[in-house]
Amino acid sequence: MSTSFDQAQLTIYTRKFTKLKQGSTPYGKAPHKPVFLLTLLELIDKRLITDNHVTVTPELVATFKENFSLLVKTAHKDDFTQPFFYLQSDGFWFLKNKTGELLNTYIRSVQTLSDRLNYGYFADDLFDLLANDYARLHLRNTLLDYYFTDIKTEFLRIKNAGRSYLQDLETHLLNEREASYMPLQVTEDEETRFVRGGLFKKLVPKVYDFTCAISGMKVIAVDGSSLVEACHIVPISVAGDDKVTNGIALCPNLHTAFDRGMISVDEQLRVVVSPSLADNVASPYNLKQFQGQPLRLPFGEMHYPKIESFRWHMRERFKE
Repeated sequence: MSTSFDQAQLTIYTRKFTKLKQGSTPYGKAPHKPVFLLTLLELIDKRLITDNHVTVTPELVATFKENFSLLVKTAHKDDFTQPFFYLQSDGFWFLKNKTGELLNTYIRSVQTLSDRLNYGYFADDLFDLLANDYARLHLRNTLLDYYFTDIKTEFLRIKNAGRSYLQDLETHLLNEREASYMPLQVTEDEETRFVRGGLFKKLVPKVYDFTCAISGMKVIAVDGSSLVEACHIVPISVAGDDKVTNGIALCPNLHTAFDRGMISVDEQLRVVVSPSLADNVASPYNLKQFQGQPLRLPFGEMHYPKIESFRWHMRERFKE
């Protein structure tokens, strides 16, 4: 990703990065902006940000929360939306709202911000700098040296060890071996739910090879997106369970049918279609064609859907 860069521009932004506008709090100056910038630089390093269109992703929120936990030793709360919005006051970060949405005031909810935001972006000359490996490393060290001098060495040691909160959270949701890193004391806040929910939506289709567990449909677009969706068996509002074992991959129409109890899955992992359903069996899209069909299972037994979840769905949602 390394490109040539303008040394004069690097000097300008080195100074700007040490002059961030930080709010005053009872615990000292708010550390959110430098943590947010370090997070963006890290995701550019990891090629998780590849162009100047930064959206609110589980990876971005989780990495910010991890970095905040590692770098900030005061009682400040790791409010992700705060720097995402207020960094605009420093003159090199901007927000582009979705058509018909407003972003003219601070939004505390990460989900609401995600819903209203098209993307955030850097000034073009800054993003050109960040595309250069040397300039990006220099700006990272500038932030660490200026704002987090005392913790810099330990922070880099942990980051260079190769483990991460995001990686261990994925391991947990995939029902694999228990995490061994977890520097972050996870609390059940809205940002954590956003991260876990976003990972669930990505991981469930992945373990099912982006294939509908009932119809066998597999459609992947040129950009890598899939029509197959992650469907909770027991709703998250009921069970609070967002492991892949409480999910199946379904195409949109079957996802809707499952949520409405028109279809379910029995203890033998076979599809059951509601007898009360009025369905045109001559249609190639009819649901009754799936009656008794075995569920297509994901890779690895550890990822198999839980029988007890299907029992709940049959008892509480299925229309007999």
